[in-house]
Amino acid sequence: MTVREDDIRRPDGSPGLYGVVDKPDYALVVPRDDDGRLHLVEQYRYPVRGRYWEFPQGSWPAGHAGEAPLDLARAELREETGLRAARMTYLGRLHVAYGYASQGCHVFLAEQLTEGEPEREATEADMRQRWADRAQWRALVGAGRITDAATLAAYTLLDLHRGADG
Repeated sequence: MTVREDDIRRPDGSPGLYGVVDKPDYALVVPRDDDGRLHLVEQYRYPVRGRYWEFPQGSWPAGHAGEAPLDLARAELREETGLRAARMTYLGRLHVAYGYASQGCHVFLAEQLTEGEPEREATEADMRQRWADRAQWRALVGAGRITDAATLAAYTLLDLHRGADG
């Protein structure tokens, strides 16, 4: 991650300064089983000092930037949940916080899942996981237990995909 300040010229011609956080893109995976349930992970998020549910997500370690987002999505799914997907569908790319950051998020739907053991990093040792049906998803969102913007936006992409599926 790098942080920079750019000298800019505003539309009215006045000079300004714009702070930008540059981070590589990451992948987010929406695991969905044959019953339509979604698989979530919960972990402590230091910047907001709390534990929250979200879809599995992450970025490549240093030295892997630029590798295929699909490979990253498969790796994050396996690492965080132990799940493997026979079918991965690209749902779209999101901008995470384009008011101050260049980072994007590639969203994938993972289906035809088989279970295995998670391969978590040390920083994910306290991670929990669960399945949630639509009613449970809505309850978690309503209770403020899912607040991750990328997770909520990915659910919207999933809904659009469902509409295409009929």
